[in-house]
Amino acid sequence: MDLSKIKLVITDMDGTLLNSNHEVSSLFFEIFKEIKNHNILFVAASGRPYYSITEKLHAIKDDIIIVAENGGIVAKNEHVLQKIPINKTHLHKIENLILMNSHIHPIYCTKSKAYFKGTSNGYIKLLSEYYPNFYVINSIEEIEEAIIKIALYHDEDSEKYIFPFFKELASDYKIIVSGKHWVDISDYIANKGNALKLLQKNYNITKDETIAFGDYNNDIEMLKHASFSFAMKNAVEDVKNIANYETKSNDDFGVEYILEKLIKAKESLNP
Repeated sequence: MDLSKIKLVITDMDGTLLNSNHEVSSLFFEIFKEIKNHNILFVAASGRPYYSITEKLHAIKDDIIIVAENGGIVAKNEHVLQKIPINKTHLHKIENLILMNSHIHPIYCTKSKAYFKGTSNGYIKLLSEYYPNFYVINSIEEIEEAIIKIALYHDEDSEKYIFPFFKELASDYKIIVSGKHWVDISDYIANKGNALKLLQKNYNITKDETIAFGDYNNDIEMLKHASFSFAMKNAVEDVKNIANYETKSNDDFGVEYILEKLIKAKESLNP
């Protein structure tokens, strides 16, 4: 595995770069200094909103590219390179399904904030870990901004208790299980893979010059566009089947482990 030609690193956040306590390691920030010194483009790609990613990576936010809301927003230094809002034509279908399933808690995501329903009151503290800049609303009619993504939360199992009710909307929206508790609804072309393709085109970088890390289904398109695609040890089987390589778990510094190999490969070119 020759990593010496790598020009771009893209990684998921939760379950990948973040540990189980939703923290970025100090080791990563040390390694990032070397990544920057070698002029490697670093991209944080997550289902999280833009402001949540910048909060987690605040120390380096001016030196990286952020892919937020599963590709709904791509931005560098506050400059938005791509924004793909949800088509509101069939929004009433989503609303009706949510109203029929009171155990599902929706979050309506815009670039600058998230909107929780008042009916999710008991879950607001938990949801705010992922969406810290939020407002509580009674109706989606109160949302004036473009909705980039609708995240649906279930406290037991999203694949069992959310996805079956919403898969009928797959002809109109991208419906994806993005975590044990989450299903994300977005425009069909808003995914991490298309965001990565945009960046590769803009920066003239090939698949063979790209490393990607992921752990869940919303990372699959992204992993397909990197020759050096890594599934975390804690990844779901669908991701492990797609990725070309596997690394250690997110709690065992799996991303950092590979990035250290990348730095050594770069240094070997200029000993």
